[in-house]
Amino acid sequence: MGAKVAIVGYGTIGKRVADAVALQDDMEIAGVVKTRVSFELSVAKQKEYPIYASDQKSLSLFRGVGIDVQGRVEELLKRTDIVVDCTPKPIGAKNRESLYEPYKMKAIYQGGEKASVSEVSFVAQCNYKEAFGKNHVRVVSCNTTGMSRTLYALHQAFGIKRARATLVRRGTDPGQVKRGPINAIVPTFELPSHHGPDVRTVIPEIEVFTTSLVVPTTIMHMHALSVRLEKEATTKDVLDVFANTPRVRLVKAWDNVHSTAAIMEMSRDFGHPRGDMMEICVWEEGVGSYHDELFYMQAVHQESNVVPENVDAIRAMLEITDDPEESMKKTDESLGLKRWW
Repeated sequence: MGAKVAIVGYGTIGKRVADAVALQDDMEIAGVVKTRVSFELSVAKQKEYPIYASDQKSLSLFRGVGIDVQGRVEELLKRTDIVVDCTPKPIGAKNRESLYEPYKMKAIYQGGEKASVSEVSFVAQCNYKEAFGKNHVRVVSCNTTGMSRTLYALHQAFGIKRARATLVRRGTDPGQVKRGPINAIVPTFELPSHHGPDVRTVIPEIEVFTTSLVVPTTIMHMHALSVRLEKEATTKDVLDVFANTPRVRLVKAWDNVHSTAAIMEMSRDFGHPRGDMMEICVWEEGVGSYHDELFYMQAVHQESNVVPENVDAIRAMLEITDDPEESMKKTDESLGLKRWW
């Protein structure tokens, strides 16, 4: 039997993390927690995940409509080793104070929460060992994870003087209907946008400045990055680094992968569950330099790219292994991700 993991918040991220945990041979799902009735409860039941309610009102509601619910979240916490909190911001921070600390429960939070909710902000390939044995860890957002993976790889190989990025963000997730621009491009007037400072919670030694805007799409984010390197590097040097970087996938426009839509279609053809693309996709043709400046473009699937990080954070916090490569390899093999080892 493996580590008992509770998923609090069984929505876009939570259901994906639950499925990933269920694939690990050193973990098991202790239960999933929901607040409202939704089709996701039927899916959880089909997958034989024990279902718990967030409070008494939800418990009564679930039982009133015939949902087989085990009890309230407090009962789940008594029989679990760690919680992955996938609730919308700022509920995770409130849960830390009202639930996890009173029950002396280790907890992982998502990137929508402020960095202050945790002891460590986390991206597995960047700072796995910093999370080892910690009680509260925040897996950073999809955008921050995406930038951290590629920037850290470049920093390790060549050193980075500074990085600049423009983030073209999706308006909302595919299943949501009440958010996002319909026929507009919405600029963010925060300078820098919060993503740059957030990268520095994981890789503090890199100067990163970001701007962002929101566009009418639901399937992926896009990043356009400009990086000044400490060491000279050819385009081939950079492509070789990305080709051997965990959770980064090179894609080719000449292979008819010329858009975020094509990436998601490719992921479906690969047979990935839900058509998810957990790797950060960098276009080979988009990598190039001008004088001493490196440019590249990458696509980020906001629904899934943080899922492997949550699995690795569990191993680090519970001290299952202190070797980041061992954990990441195990996670990536189970999820069918690109081989990099």
